[in-house]
Amino acid sequence: MKKPIIFLIGTMTFCILLPVLISVLFYGKNEISSSESTKNIMKKSEQDKDTYETVDSTSPTITVYNCSTNKTEKMDIETFLYGVVASEMSSDFSEEALKAQAVAARTYIIYKIENNITQGHNGADICTNSNHCQAYASYEELKNKKGDEWMNNSYPKIKQAVDDTKGHILTYDNKAILPLYFSTSSGKTENSEEVFSAQYPYLKSVSSPYEEQSPKYYTEKKINKNDFVNLLKKNYSSISISSENLNNTVKILDRTTAGSVNTIQVGNKKITGRNMRTIFGLNSSNFDLGFNGDTVIFKVKGYGHGVGMSQWGAEGMAQKNYKYDEILFHYYTDTQIKDIY
Repeated sequence: MKKPIIFLIGTMTFCILLPVLISVLFYGKNEISSSESTKNIMKKSEQDKDTYETVDSTSPTITVYNCSTNKTEKMDIETFLYGVVASEMSSDFSEEALKAQAVAARTYIIYKIENNITQGHNGADICTNSNHCQAYASYEELKNKKGDEWMNNSYPKIKQAVDDTKGHILTYDNKAILPLYFSTSSGKTENSEEVFSAQYPYLKSVSSPYEEQSPKYYTEKKINKNDFVNLLKKNYSSISISSENLNNTVKILDRTTAGSVNTIQVGNKKITGRNMRTIFGLNSSNFDLGFNGDTVIFKVKGYGHGVGMSQWGAEGMAQKNYKYDEILFHYYTDTQIKDIY
């Protein structure tokens, strides 16, 4: 009787321990694999974080023609960029959008220097006229304009975006690109050649779907029919047009890839959408016209020339968790980021 009892006890013990042993061997292996996978992901994340940090040298000094003082100043490029990004993009924007703006602004300066484009700013590398180069405000100007609270809470965010991308520029064929940017698209950016007649392989029309939150995404402008006619006659002395029959004498002929007006027939004249935008002070060239009684109604989408990076599009992408390099690569086709200092 003793041996069967011993055998029975041994069998029961084996049955109890076997699942435990299998569990330890199987799940223990999985736990190690999971741990190693987590470590690899973390390691990759750390590598990705420093992907573009290949150079660590002192930032260069540039010459800046300050249009507000009519003086040319020598300035550290990164210090200058603090004032540029603060002037070109809202500090309320996401960190990744601000980083994308910082890289674009830095690239613009380097593009000017590499191509020796000094005309219009007294031979300096760059100027502070936003219509010619980029907007800029010094630390003191920002403080006077925005106040101490903004300087304490928002300026550090701008500064951090510039610091985090120190030396990073966008390149195509290893040369700095012309990184055009603007406020708001209508869902798609423009091909450069359809707006400026110059074709750049990296300034192609791309989708820009996250911009509806922009206050300039859709606007309307109303103007009296007589004023509409008078403004056109002021700009085109030979134009033949009357306020009596605008419905039949004004017609959009064709549009760009992104939907902006390319050519519009107005009476006996064919006028570009860009010229119509200038004449009537529209936010963009992407518009429709409507007529209601004595009023001409412009229904406008977007704000700006539409070429390159949409700033509100960049903000929309940042809110969707895209990183600054992903934003830049989306808007500037086939480009690379290079760390130059």
